[in-house]
Amino acid sequence: MAHLYPRTTGLPMTVRVSPRGNARHDVQIKVNMTHGNNMVIDNTAVVAVRPSPHMIAGRLSAEDQQTVFKWVSLNAKTIAAYWDGDIDTIELSQMLEPLAPAS
Repeated sequence: MAHLYPRTTGLPMTVRVSPRGNARHDVQIKVNMTHGNNMVIDNTAVVAVRPSPHMIAGRLSAEDQQTVFKWVSLNAKTIAAYWDGDIDTIELSQMLEPLAPAS
């Protein structure tokens, strides 16, 4: 499992990406609903990766949701490869693309 901070992703909040493990659902990530370097599982939104990013649980502002969906779309193949166990955490960190800073 990997906690990815804003300085790595370009998102304003921390994201948790994990391998499938024993999950029966498809690829998803957890997004801390509060901006910053915190990951509090009781304060997360769940975002599905496929077929396209969409909310499963929790709430994000419209702006945060749009930004998270953009990042997930940019990195969907890499997140899915980590979920499936095709890459490890080191490879995940090397392959993820951050969002460009807002101008």
